[in-house]
Amino acid sequence: MQTIDELSRALRLFADERDWNRYHSPKNLAMALSVEVAELVEHFQWLSQEESRQLPPACGAAVREELADVFIYLVRLADRLNVDLLAAATDKMILNAKKYPRPERPRDTPDE
Repeated sequence: MQTIDELSRALRLFADERDWNRYHSPKNLAMALSVEVAELVEHFQWLSQEESRQLPPACGAAVREELADVFIYLVRLADRLNVDLLAAATDKMILNAKKYPRPERPRDTPDE
């Protein structure tokens, strides 16, 4: 799959084939998403900042799976609520840029 729309359609079909739509209310999907985020956080819970950047291969693989779970539930929730995630993220980035403008560089500081 190459796009969020393709993934969303595939997840919709996956849920349809298993009769899971009755369980996939926005409330239930949001709750499942929070559980998956907690499972992701668990992998980092007692690591130092540096350790969190240098995960051993087995932990990295587990984190990859948890990220996929988070992404899947997020895409599924957005689909059930008819939210275009890319448009929402773009809009939010515009709001964040206004709320947190880039600091001015002192004139005597060379560009990096």
